[in-house]
Amino acid sequence: MIRVDLPRFGRFEAWRDAARQLAGNRVDPAQVTWADADAPPGLFGADPLPSPGPHPVAATRDFLDLARMAASHSDPERWALLYTALFRLQDDRGFVANPADPLTDRLGRMAKSVRRDIHKMHAFVRFHELPSAGPRRSFGAWFEPEHPILEAGTPFFAKRFADMDWLIATPEGIARFGGAIAYAPPAPRPDFPADASHTLWQTYFANIFNPARIKTTAMRSEMPLKYWKNLPETALIPEMLADAPRRVQAMRDAGATNAPAFAARVTARIRQIPDDRPPESLEAARDQALRCTRCDLCHAATQTVWGEGDPAAPLMIVGEAPGDHEDLQGRPFVGPAGQLLRQTMAGAGLDPARAWMTNAVKHFKFVPRGKRRIHQNPGAEEIRHCKGWLDLERRFVQPRLTVALGATAAFALTGNRLPLTPRRGTVETMLDGGPVLITWHPSLILRLDPAAAAAARDQFAADLSQAARRLAA
Repeated sequence: MIRVDLPRFGRFEAWRDAARQLAGNRVDPAQVTWADADAPPGLFGADPLPSPGPHPVAATRDFLDLARMAASHSDPERWALLYTALFRLQDDRGFVANPADPLTDRLGRMAKSVRRDIHKMHAFVRFHELPSAGPRRSFGAWFEPEHPILEAGTPFFAKRFADMDWLIATPEGIARFGGAIAYAPPAPRPDFPADASHTLWQTYFANIFNPARIKTTAMRSEMPLKYWKNLPETALIPEMLADAPRRVQAMRDAGATNAPAFAARVTARIRQIPDDRPPESLEAARDQALRCTRCDLCHAATQTVWGEGDPAAPLMIVGEAPGDHEDLQGRPFVGPAGQLLRQTMAGAGLDPARAWMTNAVKHFKFVPRGKRRIHQNPGAEEIRHCKGWLDLERRFVQPRLTVALGATAAFALTGNRLPLTPRRGTVETMLDGGPVLITWHPSLILRLDPAAAAAARDQFAADLSQAARRLAA
């Protein structure tokens, strides 16, 4: 049995280094014990951590993002669960993308709880001004999070309050900032002096309070009572609640009798609340995607453009993102590039009706120029935010072969950013383990000069003919 003792701070980096050595030696997760700082010593001796092993260890960006967040959960089994996931990842690259997998589901719920806790830390930390001998002002705060999120939550304050010195004390430890963040072990709760700015904060809170939108259950859910003792504004809440009926009636007496004409449209858009529950069908996934707000593209685009075609198709065509025509019609590949794609597929012996046709990104990205909307390539973050929808399409359609049209689709499916030219016409392995044929995007062919377009069109046709042969075989 191997025991790995992790430090109080820098835990994730220490876990990652140890996990890489263990996985490189193919050490079974059942043979490893992970211990946090201050954990009692084991009753029996433990084997030392092995030297770096002969087996290469790989981890996807999605897994590392998930692991870094789940590592700040309070579950004592988190390190063992993360190593089990890393160990599985070496032989099953796609299991992290499967929301139905029990381990993926558990880590996802842990990460979601940590993100929520960090959000509450950012919202509910209240600083008290402290005496300062230098030119920079100094502040301190006490916060009691649900999870050990001190390292994960404090970089936000370093960016926002870089011009002052501060400390945030928690039961986990203390973060101090004076140009850089330093962490120290926990100490008894500090006795901060009264802060005159809290009166100003109470005045602001009282003025933004809307008595017509009181939902005490939701308020306690978003601002649990455990935080109230450290928030200066909560002392005002009982009085404001008691006075709410009178204020609501005063608002009604002074308000307009008829809503403006645009109110119905605004209300309808607000009611499109995202739904993060794992969908049970392709149709349910589409309904969720129609309300997606994971990135800012949803605010400018007309609508989500979901895939269409045969849900039992053996072939999936993945493009980059919707264009102007697709955005207006809500269907993929209906513009000039889509017409070229469908014509070339038919010439290669592929029936477009027997394929599932979609895009790596589901919203149109553009810049306005006069009356025109000029297409823009989606960025890496936008591709990453939208990858969950593409993964769901693949999960429900389960194609035997996928064709990636262009560099954006190739990156979304393989994680490979290498240039497209040497990869065109080749078959690569996707992140989920399936085969993908790389080829040009038809919009590129339409932008080339006549001679180059003719050559690219021949290559495009040859690649789709290769896809037809592979499906026939």
